[in-house]
Amino acid sequence: MTTFTELGVPAVLTTALTGLGITAPFPIQAATLPDSLAGRDVLGRGRTGSGKTYAFVIPLVARLLAAKRKAQPSRPRALILAPTRELATQIEATLRPLADAAGLRTLVVFGGVGPNPQIKALKAGVDVLVACPGRLDDHIRSGHASLDAIEITVLDEADHMADLGFLPVVRRLMSQTPAGGQRLLFSATLDNGVDVLVQKFMRKPVTHHVDSAAQAPVEMDHHVLHVREDDRLGILVELLSAPGRSVVFTRTKRRAKVLTRQLNTAGVPAVELHGNLAQNARNRNLSAFSDGTAGTLVATDIAARGIHVDDVTLVIHADPPVEHKAYLHRSGRTARAGARGTVITLMTDEQQADVRDLARRAGIRPVTTRTRPGDALLSQLAPGERTFVTPAPPAPASRPAASSRPASPESPGDGGAGGRSRRSRRGSGRGTGAAGASAGVSGTATASARTSASASGTADAGARRGGRAQGEGQSGGGQASGRGRGAAGQGRNAAQGRASGQTRGAASNPRSGTPQQRATTTGSTSGGGGAAAFSARSGGRRSTR
Repeated sequence: MTTFTELGVPAVLTTALTGLGITAPFPIQAATLPDSLAGRDVLGRGRTGSGKTYAFVIPLVARLLAAKRKAQPSRPRALILAPTRELATQIEATLRPLADAAGLRTLVVFGGVGPNPQIKALKAGVDVLVACPGRLDDHIRSGHASLDAIEITVLDEADHMADLGFLPVVRRLMSQTPAGGQRLLFSATLDNGVDVLVQKFMRKPVTHHVDSAAQAPVEMDHHVLHVREDDRLGILVELLSAPGRSVVFTRTKRRAKVLTRQLNTAGVPAVELHGNLAQNARNRNLSAFSDGTAGTLVATDIAARGIHVDDVTLVIHADPPVEHKAYLHRSGRTARAGARGTVITLMTDEQQADVRDLARRAGIRPVTTRTRPGDALLSQLAPGERTFVTPAPPAPASRPAASSRPASPESPGDGGAGGRSRRSRRGSGRGTGAAGASAGVSGTATASARTSASASGTADAGARRGGRAQGEGQSGGGQASGRGRGAAGQGRNAAQGRASGQTRGAASNPRSGTPQQRATTTGSTSGGGGAAAFSARSGGRRSTR
């Protein structure tokens, strides 16, 4: 077996790789490293999960290490462009141990956060800049960054940048790098305008096609579950309450938010990831998923590329994607780096023709089965004992009245799009043990004294936000029915003499939403952008199947 040393990787980097548990190169690395380490322009294609990131960070660090130049203020020496914030962050995390071993400074730059810390870091001097095109373009236009000292440029997921409409700004950025610099381009596919970048900016690139981007990895098992519309949630709860990490894809941001709430109400810790979340909420939710606080990530196609979390065993297309490439990229969150994974698509009667066409274009032959909650097949697809997290009790009714100031759509108190004040101060604590720790509806944990949590997964103290939990706290898997409106005691619960947020039905079934109960919904939501009621008596509405 070929080793990194035999491929020409410097000893300091092979030692760092060994410390990370990486001792043998993947095929894309073995194919490209001899050319990239020799300073040639390289065009590499490999499907998601094939090891492309190390295929370009290793030669990048090796080149800067050999040159032994010092980074100058606002003039990075190497540039890696990535299409999304999450991918840029993960690239920098992969790069950092190697850069530290080589004595190099790194910086990741993207939008959605304040620019001043990035500007300060750029002025201090960085060797490797990992950036999303839009924010980097802003820094250059404002005079806080220059690309005239770039020695090596990497374009990662170039086809996705084309899909997102970044080609004009990518061309503008590339044209500002020195013409004699080395360029590496890695992508799952080489279409959608990627050839324009190759022709204009790469000099006699060596092309490596390690595997077919039009085919799913052989390590994936593909299943289509033919389900009734009102069985979808119950089936998801059965699958996702099994051990292991799972990623669930939805077609819209609103559906990702609603489904996350439904799963948490059912006792399945889940976090959401979509474009309506502020960057700090994205980071917290990804951290909760990575560290195991939440075993399920519910996401739109924002997570279909570049998001890598170890040991994702199950990918579920709760909404089948429109296009086959999206299916392959979504599915690529599992079966990574030679591991095995299962991919499940939920299909209703109306979706049969579309799913058949999707499978044909993706080059897969899934096993299709008509399924209901409780079927033995669900235990086969997601084996292991089902576990449900019991939500924490609601906040005491004697807390100070809520502030009347409405929250912004991205504030920690917001429960959905629009940012209306009533939705912005919901209590949604979820218990995690005897210590009294609680988590928000997206699974992010905080101390028991801070049990107010937002629907986007942001936990914060109610006093600090100027508001209090407004009922609808989850307890025993059943969503609280109270909607208290302050110290004046307004709202139906106060009139009936019940504490705000008192749970109804929890005593009779402490794990509402279990497969045995089979309570599911068909789109009913609470509080505008809220989750549909899941238990038999949650949110004031009796769910039906």
